[in-house]
This record gives sequence, structure tokens and C-alpha cells, in this order.
Amino acid sequence: MIIMKFGGTSVGTTDSFAQVAQIVAEKVAQQAQTSRPGVVVVTSAMSGVTNTLIDSAQAAAAGDEGPYREARSQLLVKHQVVAGQLIEDGVERANLGRLLDTRLHEFERLCRSIAVLGEMTNRGLDVVSGLGERMSAPLLAAVLRAKGLHAEFVDAGELIITDDEFSNASPLMEPTVTRCLNRLQPMVQSGVIPVITGFVGATEKGVPTTLGRGGSDYSAAIIGAALDVDEIQIWTDVDGVLTADPRIVKNARTLPELSYDEVAELAYYGAKVLHPKTVTPAVEKKIPVVVLNTFNPSHPGTRIVNKPERSSAAGSVKAITAIRNMRMITIAGRGMMGVPGIAARTFGAVARLRANILMISQSSSEQSICFVVPDAEATGVVSALNAEFERELARGYIEKIDSQRDIVIVAVVGSGMKGTPGIAARVFNALGAKQINVIAIAQGASEANISLVVLTGDADEAIRSIHDAFELGQRVTA
Repeated sequence: MIIMKFGGTSVGTTDSFAQVAQIVAEKVAQQAQTSRPGVVVVTSAMSGVTNTLIDSAQAAAAGDEGPYREARSQLLVKHQVVAGQLIEDGVERANLGRLLDTRLHEFERLCRSIAVLGEMTNRGLDVVSGLGERMSAPLLAAVLRAKGLHAEFVDAGELIITDDEFSNASPLMEPTVTRCLNRLQPMVQSGVIPVITGFVGATEKGVPTTLGRGGSDYSAAIIGAALDVDEIQIWTDVDGVLTADPRIVKNARTLPELSYDEVAELAYYGAKVLHPKTVTPAVEKKIPVVVLNTFNPSHPGTRIVNKPERSSAAGSVKAITAIRNMRMITIAGRGMMGVPGIAARTFGAVARLRANILMISQSSSEQSICFVVPDAEATGVVSALNAEFERELARGYIEKIDSQRDIVIVAVVGSGMKGTPGIAARVFNALGAKQINVIAIAQGASEANISLVVLTGDADEAIRSIHDAFELGQRVTA
């Protein structure tokens, strides 16, 4: 049994839907020859739809009701064009049209309410932003039926039970597993292809939630783990996970194999192929995750497993990625040396703001702590730290709390780097040769990542120089 997740570009146009239907049909035929047949499909919204929904709702909150009225018509046409070209059965098209109209009427009603209130809560945002998947999934199910496959739409709100952390919900696995088994297993056993909304879930009381942007990957992994599938396939618009962003590094190559730890580091530090949480449910069950290209389905893609069968001859570096729009916060002062609790108070203040810390570095003398947060959160973090250490600042124990703009974290990823002599030297020699200044450095205990901070203007050259230093474009590491 496999689960196949298709991203927004994979269901972005009529031709894309037709391609997805062909891929699913081929996988169904292949699976029929296995000892454990079955295909489950998870889909994102059509490309651009989620942004349109959110932008329209935000405009409504600001008092502009024109965008959501225009969006309603545009989105109806966008989905009906696919149905009109790929679904011949008039009754099927009519049923789908009524469903789409109901979804868009709900969208319009929500936006009117948002306009009246003058604000959009995270709970309201979850309802609005999840409507794209609630239109694309029934449309894809109908397209699959038109191709002769037995497919049925399933709303993930019936399956994935989450906490009430709206806009970034986490699954409650015990009830989720129970619901997935009860709802999906009989369908698969009877030869039905469930076509499930990605990205969305619901609380135990049935209130709609979402798993965070890009969460359709996460949906597939959650459902795949619940069903204990043999493989989780993530179908996107690139040939797997690359050694670097091909827009920056022209000779970037596809990696045939990665470990769970390596892909988690890459996702966390800016690689766009997978949602950062995707591998989490797969790890416990040791389910392979394969990243494949909808528009080049013969390419083997990248296989993500617990322990790769192949290892890099050069030792460890697999890929380089970067996370941008960061700011580095520094707390410094001679009076910090040997004073217990400074770090705890620092990160306690940040935690109360629910700000996201991407990287931490502390001098061995304990005279400074620096950490990196998203630029949008930095002003609030600095204010909170000034309040927390008001007394220490007044007495001179802490001399400064400041932030540095135009920061990028470059992450060099590969298993076992810390245990391989010379890796760090090659990284910093490559940067030194290009006269790139490294502002801060960190390496996690997992040994899968060396992170370094550089200025925004140096980031692309830093990525290219490290990529060249490890010859990642000439040989594909695995």
C-alpha cells in the first residue's frame, strides 16, 4: 500500500490534472500486483488558490469587499475549466458544480463576516485557507472516476484530529489512527482510492484547523503512518531533493538517497521540497518517503530512509541550503560570566513571545549569547529582552542587547560531519577564498548540520563556494 501526495503545481492546470490521473492509474495497476495492494491520494489546493483565498479574506478584514467577490468568480471558473475538459459525464459535472458552488458560497459568507468584524482570527483563517483543498480533492476524485478508477473524496477533517493551535495545529495521533483505520482501510480493501484533502484537520469538536503552510506533505505522512503504508510518495515539480537551490547553483544535482535526519535539517533550513514536519510521522514507523516529479515521472527522485544503503565516499556533505530574512540577536556583557540563569531567562522571554529561534551560539567565556530569529519577530524579541534584563542593563552587568539585520543562515548538511576530519576546514577555506565573513557558527549534536551566519549579500556566493568545494555538482552523493 502506498500514499501519494500531489502538490499545488501538480494540480495547477487541466493538463496537470490529466497527468496526475495517468500517474495514479499506473500506480494502481502496479500495486495490484503486490502482496499488499492499495493507493491513497492526498492533494493540495490548485496552484495559487490558497494565496487568493487568504489575500481576499485579509482585504475583507481591512474593509475591502471587492477582492473576495472577484475571487469567488475566478476560483469557480478555474475549477470548472478542469471539470469541463476532463469529465464527460454531465451528472458528475453537475454534482461537482454544486459542491464547488457550496464551498465558494461558504467562502463569501465567511469574508462578509470578516468584513463586518474588521479582523480575521487564526480560527477564521483556518476555515478560509482550507477551502482550496476542499475544492481540489473532490475535483481530482471526479477526474479519476472519469478515467475509470474507483475514487472517492474524503475530507481530512474526518480523519486528522488536532489540537486547537489554529494555523499551525499538531495531530493527536491516537484518535487520528483510529479514524484513519476505520474510515480508509475498508475503502482501500474494497479497491477504492480515497482522495483526501491535504493541509487540513479538525479538533475533537469538529472545528476546522490547518497544519501550517505546506502542510499537505505532513497530512500524507500522518495518514501514511496511521495506515502503516509501505511508502509515502511526495509528487512535486522537481526531480527530488537537490544538492542546492538550482536558481543559485546551476550544476545542482538530485540526491538519490537521504536519511530522515538529513532531510529534516534541509527542510528546517529552507529547502522547499518538503514541509519541515513531513518526516516526523514516518520516522517512528521507518516508512520510506520518496520525492518524485509529476512532470517527469520516470525519474527515480530522492528516497528518504532511516539508514541510506549508500554513503558518500568523501565522508558526509550532501547538500547546502539557506534560510533568509533573519536577524541575529546578541546579548553581551562582562557581568554575564558565571551568572546562572542568564540563558534560561533569555530563552524564557523568547518562548513567552512564541518566537522561533533558528540557531544559537554562545561564547565559551559566557560573555555573549547570540541567536537568530525571523526578521518579523526580532523587534518584539529585543523589547522583551530589554524588559527581562532591565536591572542587569542598568547595573552594567549586560552591556548591550541588539540585533543585526540582513542575516542569512547557510546550512551545510550531511550525516556524520562532526566525525569526519577536515569538513569544517573545507567549509571555511571555501568561504575564506571568496573573502566571505562568517558572523556566527553552530553545529548540532546530531552531526548532520553545520550552520553559519553570513550577510545577505554574501549568501549566494557562500552556497556556491561550498557546493564547489565538495564537488557536489560533479558527483552525486548518496
